[in-house]
Amino acid sequence: MLFPTIAGAEDFSPESRVWVYTASRPLEVAEVRTAQEALNHFVRQWTAHNQALKAVAEVFQNQFVILMVDESQAGASGCSIDKSVHFLETLGQRLHVDFFERMRFAWADGGTLHFSDRDTLRARVGESKISDNTLMVNTLVQNKKELQEKWLIPFSQSWHRRLI
Repeated sequence: MLFPTIAGAEDFSPESRVWVYTASRPLEVAEVRTAQEALNHFVRQWTAHNQALKAVAEVFQNQFVILMVDESQAGASGCSIDKSVHFLETLGQRLHVDFFERMRFAWADGGTLHFSDRDTLRARVGESKISDNTLMVNTLVQNKKELQEKWLIPFSQSWHRRLI
């Protein structure tokens, strides 16, 4: 499965805010379970200005954490976003993984997602193993609609191209 389908978000607005975090390494099966349980607990009690947020979270492909908030009831504020960042920092320490790894990239090839650091990505492009048509994971999606429609975008249109 190359596209995330976030359980519990079926009735969320297309404009629901999304944050995508990339893990510094693949999570083991037990770590995914631990992380998903912690995420489920976090989103159930996540608030903004003492109002419960309608939120879901999912570990996807053992490498991504995706948070989604439907702001039609209550919007995520700076403080509530800070809470999510602090939560992910703490979870990362617990699992010995960095969820704020910004130089880890993913692309689709043969129905599988592949991950690399910046140097490896640059080398793959130089070797023509990644072309303008290679589908890159767009971790900069901002909302549910973009997650559904722009999760994978051609390298030629992606923000990754600027890094090479």
